[in-house]
Amino acid sequence: MTNPFGGQTRPAPGLPQLPTPPTGWPVGSYATYEEAQRAVDHLADSDFPVADVTIVGVDLMLVERVIARLTWGRVLASGAAQGAWLGLFVGILLFVFSPDGNVLPIVVGLVSGAVFFMAFAAVSYRASKGRRDFQSASQMVAGRYDVLCEPRNAERAREMLAKLAMSGPGGGF
Repeated sequence: MTNPFGGQTRPAPGLPQLPTPPTGWPVGSYATYEEAQRAVDHLADSDFPVADVTIVGVDLMLVERVIARLTWGRVLASGAAQGAWLGLFVGILLFVFSPDGNVLPIVVGLVSGAVFFMAFAAVSYRASKGRRDFQSASQMVAGRYDVLCEPRNAERAREMLAKLAMSGPGGGF
């Protein structure tokens, strides 16, 4: 690859390469990641060269699960709790390094952290103007998981995974 100035480009040491599509032949397809992981684990247990194997999530989806409804009470309590933890940490650090051994830095850190974080949470929640009155957790999932193997070992992997599928539940392909 060349750069705009005509020279060769090389990735900087320590930086990851750009994402590349997976290579290999399909040797198994599974409904869940756990099943695909079980298949690769079976190959590994059988001394198969698993460096030739890739698990690929196909038909990716972003799933956002709603956890709870946000209310002013929940927002303020959450802000106060987060601030209290940070304030407690800072207060303990100040207490440990103070020469007189006074516990006042712990109390001041705890209270001021709770108050400031509660205020920031209130301002943030007010700025949203009710457009997002819920808490959620996001997760990337796939519709299926394909196990790919480099061509030099694909037939052997396919045979081994076929035997696994016939041996009991959790097999696939």
